[in-house]
Amino acid sequence: MTRWLRGFTAVVAVLAAGTMSLSFDAVAQSGKSRQKQRPPTVSFKEDIFPILKGRCLDCHQPGGAGFDASGLDLRTHAGLMKGTKFGPMVVKGDPDGSSLMALLDWRVKPEIRMPHGMKKLSTCDRDAIRHWIQEGALDN
Repeated sequence: MTRWLRGFTAVVAVLAAGTMSLSFDAVAQSGKSRQKQRPPTVSFKEDIFPILKGRCLDCHQPGGAGFDASGLDLRTHAGLMKGTKFGPMVVKGDPDGSSLMALLDWRVKPEIRMPHGMKKLSTCDRDAIRHWIQEGALDN
């Protein structure tokens, strides 16, 4: 009986150690999944400028209709942050308060929605711009 008890105790100890190991692994994995849930930093150069270049830059640079009408020059981060002759386009950290998002989300009169006379930017592109503004609209 004593031999059986020692064997049983050894099995319980091994199972307990395995359970603790699994618990620690689960905690480590939950920490990793929390890290994965944090959205990555959005880069102006890598993420935002390519969107602007592909969908906005033809009009919003010197000589373009959008530049002539508003003064908005999207060739650089500085140009975007300077805004238009009507005011700023981006409020750092506040996408909902940024005119840029109102124009891109089409929360404005149809005649000033952007891109003007074209298909709305994809949700993915608008979300990237929104997230970039939320992160502080950095020149990164």
